[in-house]
Amino acid sequence: MTPPARGDHEARRRDVSEAVWRVLAARGFGGLTLRAVAAELGASTGLLTHYFPNKRALVAHALDVLDRQAAERRRPATEEAATARGLAVLRAALLDVLPLDGAGAAGNRIRVGSWDAALTDPGLTAEHAERYRRARRRMTELCAEAQELGELPADRPAADLAALAQSFALGLVVQALFAPAEFPPERQRALLDGFLAALVTGERPDPVGS
Repeated sequence: MTPPARGDHEARRRDVSEAVWRVLAARGFGGLTLRAVAAELGASTGLLTHYFPNKRALVAHALDVLDRQAAERRRPATEEAATARGLAVLRAALLDVLPLDGAGAAGNRIRVGSWDAALTDPGLTAEHAERYRRARRRMTELCAEAQELGELPADRPAADLAALAQSFALGLVVQALFAPAEFPPERQRALLDGFLAALVTGERPDPVGS
């Protein structure tokens, strides 16, 4: 791997990004080092530091890549999806959080694996907190919209409903990652639908499959 010409800089950075992703998928955050990424690229660590000066920069970049991939998945695939509102969009947003397929499981393993590094680095802690805060703000908007449509009761703050929904989804993510046989995709969907039904009716959902 030779130093890139100026016009090749972005293409080479994409190569580095893909190598970071492959290392994460194979080794997790514990195995994400400049040396491992350089080896994946067939490059020297000295050249890699042209893009990322240290492991923290690699971690931050990996999380940014996950964010971009998630945003790409969330783009409406149909006109009907693009015009959906309220509870239907909230459900879709929560489903997007869950490890329902290989890509979702890989992305969530990487996110959960990043928590240890983030909790010991104030900068990464703040970045993580802001990621979850942005997601809650979007869910708050959707809950408020569902309340306006009469799909959710209006006797609780939309922000509280959003925080509850986010907490439920993240808890389900952890369970599904550690016990995938006990929480297959169909059960995850059923549990989510039971949770949303409880928000609508105030009733406690049945523990599906228990």
